[in-house]
Amino acid sequence: MFTEQGPTVRELAVQALSSIEHGYDLLAPKFDHTPYRTPDRVLDAVTDEVRRLGPFDTGLDVCCGTGAGMGVLRRLCRERAVGVDFSAGMLAEARAAFPPEGERRAGEGPAGEGPAAEGPAVDWVRADARSLPFAPAFDLALSFGAFGHFLPAERFGLFAEVYGSLRPGGQFVFLIGAPPPVGSRAYWSLLGFDAAMRVRNALWRPRFVMYYRTFRLGDVLEDLTQAGFVVRLMPLTELGRRPDGSPRARLVVATRE
Repeated sequence: MFTEQGPTVRELAVQALSSIEHGYDLLAPKFDHTPYRTPDRVLDAVTDEVRRLGPFDTGLDVCCGTGAGMGVLRRLCRERAVGVDFSAGMLAEARAAFPPEGERRAGEGPAGEGPAAEGPAVDWVRADARSLPFAPAFDLALSFGAFGHFLPAERFGLFAEVYGSLRPGGQFVFLIGAPPPVGSRAYWSLLGFDAAMRVRNALWRPRFVMYYRTFRLGDVLEDLTQAGFVVRLMPLTELGRRPDGSPRARLVVATRE
């Protein structure tokens, strides 16, 4: 499905009937061949915008998956970049994509990054983002495409964990897209997906939490503020504008003061 290298419909069905952790362990070897991986154009746009907020010595990729966000941190951080995820399968793929410097062939960087260059030390940690095992050590935290896996009641706790992992002045940055127009194809697709997921979770255990319409900007800003962050929004115009001229996506920049 998606591409010849991607998962089959049967494989996706097995994943969808698993827990989140086991489901991603199963999907990990083919994850980068699905639309679920954050596109490079989005990663590049975020990199360009976040670079203006730096410099950064240390960075954390929250729910790093197969490591798409690590490519951003390697371009932005000078000393250390850490990816954290609770799926052993996803972390295994991330480690393979970003091997230690001595294991790369001469002149070759991680996938999609071209020639190797000096960059930060890269580490991977298996942990639940709702209980991060870090002292305040990071200047920058990023996350891509993971928030649908957290119920609204869990969001404040997640933000508080990231807050506790940042140094004073550290910034938690992530992308949030504008909601699709009511009645559009995208609107009905997301509504239908969330409705199907709610039915699945009502009838089947273990639950697989993945909802597209629960991460609403107003609620997110309130939870970030309650967690102690000072928050601002930055339009990400590189990703286009809606017909009314508003940006299709914004960066949420939450600072621990």
